[in-house]
Amino acid sequence: ASLLSERLGAPESLTLLFNLLSYFFGGTFGVIEGVKSLLQREINVDLLMVLAAIGAAIVNQWHEGAILLFLFSLSNVLQNYAMDRSRNAIRALLKLRPDKATVRRSQSDIVVPIEALQLGDVVLIKPGERLPIDGQVIGGSSTVDQSAITGESMPVSKQVGDEVFAGTVNQNGSLEVRVTRLAHESTLARIIKMVESAQESRAKTQSFMDAFEQRYALVVILAVALYIVLPPLLLGVDFNENFYRAMVLITVASPCALVISTPAAILSAIANAARRGILFKGGAYLEQMATIKAVAFDKTGTLTTGKLSLTDVVPNGIERAELLRLVAAAEANSEHPIALAVLAAARAEGVPIQAPQAFEAVPGQGVRATLDSARLLVGTERLMSAEGLSVPPEILAQRDKLEAEGKSALIAYHEQRGWLGVIGVADTLRPNAAKFIQDLRAEGVQKVIILTGDNQRVAQAIAAQVGADEVRAELLPADKVAAVKALMQRYGKVAMVGDGVNDAPALASASIGIAMGAAGTDVALETADLVLMADDLSRVAYAMRLSRRARRVVFQNIAF
Repeated sequence: ASLLSERLGAPESLTLLFNLLSYFFGGTFGVIEGVKSLLQREINVDLLMVLAAIGAAIVNQWHEGAILLFLFSLSNVLQNYAMDRSRNAIRALLKLRPDKATVRRSQSDIVVPIEALQLGDVVLIKPGERLPIDGQVIGGSSTVDQSAITGESMPVSKQVGDEVFAGTVNQNGSLEVRVTRLAHESTLARIIKMVESAQESRAKTQSFMDAFEQRYALVVILAVALYIVLPPLLLGVDFNENFYRAMVLITVASPCALVISTPAAILSAIANAARRGILFKGGAYLEQMATIKAVAFDKTGTLTTGKLSLTDVVPNGIERAELLRLVAAAEANSEHPIALAVLAAARAEGVPIQAPQAFEAVPGQGVRATLDSARLLVGTERLMSAEGLSVPPEILAQRDKLEAEGKSALIAYHEQRGWLGVIGVADTLRPNAAKFIQDLRAEGVQKVIILTGDNQRVAQAIAAQVGADEVRAELLPADKVAAVKALMQRYGKVAMVGDGVNDAPALASASIGIAMGAAGTDVALETADLVLMADDLSRVAYAMRLSRRARRVVFQNIAF
C-alpha cells in the first residue's frame, strides 16, 4: 500500500502511515523475540532483522525494510502453523481409543473411564467395538482389524491367550480381555510418544543453524557498530555519510538478503510439485529429497491398495462360475473383508447371488451356511476338521500353492457335491509398482526395503513382485523406527513411505517422511514431510528429479 501510494503521488503523511503500519505488523514478532534475547543477554537473528529494517528506514528505503520483515515474519508464522497442525494430528490419535470401557468387577459389569482400569481387570468387548486397552484374550473368539496399529492387511483371528491392542476394531465375536498394560502404557499411547520424540529429535538437528545465526547476528551488529564509529574517528570521514553506508551494510547483511536469492526457485519447484499431486511441507524437505539414498516402504495401503480382491477361483470337478456362485451364496450374509471381495467379484462377473437359508460366521475359520437344504462350508482346514471332515491332499496342495504366493486361501465344501475347490484373495498390488521401484534406482536410490506388520509369507510375495532388496515382516511401530534408524546409519538420508497410524513414528524418524494422501490416516499425513495427494507412487521419483533441478538453480542463484 505504501509503495502504491507513493507511485500515485499521495501525500507523504499517508505514505509514512502505510510504512509505519507495515513495520508494525511485520516487525512486532521480531521486536518481541529480539527484546527477549537482550534480556537473556543474547543477540539473535530476530534482533538483527529488526535493526536491518530500522536501518533501511533511516536511509529512506522503507519498502526494502518492510519486505525483510514480511519474509521473516511469514517464515515464523508458517513454522508455528505446521507445528500446531502436527500437534493436533497427534492428539487426534487418541480418538482411536474409546474413553470408557465395560469392565467385570464383583460379578457385575460396569462402565468406567479407561484411566480407572487396573492391571488384571477383565474388559468386555462386543462385536463392532474398538478396543480401549492392550490385553490378553481370556474368553471368546473373534477376528480383529488391527491394520491401523500393525499394518496387517487381513483381520486377525483372536483366541484365548492371544494379545490385542488398544485402537483396534473387534469384528464378529465377543471377547473377554484381561488388561496387561495401563492406558498410558498402551501400544497406541507409545506410538504417540514415539512420534513426539522423533519430531523433537529432528528439531535438535537445527541446533547448528541456530548457533550459526546467533554468531552471525553478533558479528554483523558489532561490525556495523565499529563501522559507524571508527572511520569518522580515525580517518575523518563525514559521520552522516558513513552512517548512511553503515545502514546500507546492515540491510544487505541481514539473513534475508541471502534468502531472497533462493525463494523463486524453491517456490516454483513447490508449485510445480503441487500441480502434480505432490505436497511439500517446506523448502527444506524439497532440498533433502535430492540426497535420499535409501527408501523404506510400508506394504499395506502403500505398495498395495489396502483392499482385498478375489484373485483365484480353482474349481474341483465343477465349472468355475458354479464354484464362485456357491461360495458367494455361503458368504452372502457376511461382512468379513474376504466375503466382500468374493461378492464384489461375483457381481462384476454377473454371477447370481443366492441367499442361504441359514448362516453362521465362525471367527478365524470361515462360514457355515445352508443352501437348498444342504450344508455348505467355506473356510480354513480347521473349520473342516471341526465339522469332522478330512481335506483331500489335492485340495490342500492347491491351498498351499496359493498361500505360497502370499494369498489367503479358503476351501469350499458342499454336503451333497463334496469338495468344490479353493478360492484365493489378496491385497492387490498398486499398478506399476515394480516400474516405480526401477525408477527409484534410476534416480540413484541404493536400497529399497519393505517394512510391514503383515506376515512374512505375504510380505515376501509382494517383495518378489516389486523387486525390493529386502523385506522385514511382522514389525510393530517401534520395530519400524529401529529399522529406519539403522538404514540412516548405513546410507545417510532415508525416505520412509507409509499411510497408517503404525507408520507415523517411522515417518517422523526418517530424513523424509512420505505419506499417501487419499489412503493415509490423519496422523500419517500430518507427520510426513511430503504428501502424495493422488496415491501415485511414481510421483516420488519425480519429486527427486524436481529436487535436484531446484538445488542446481539455487546454487546458480547464490553463485551468480
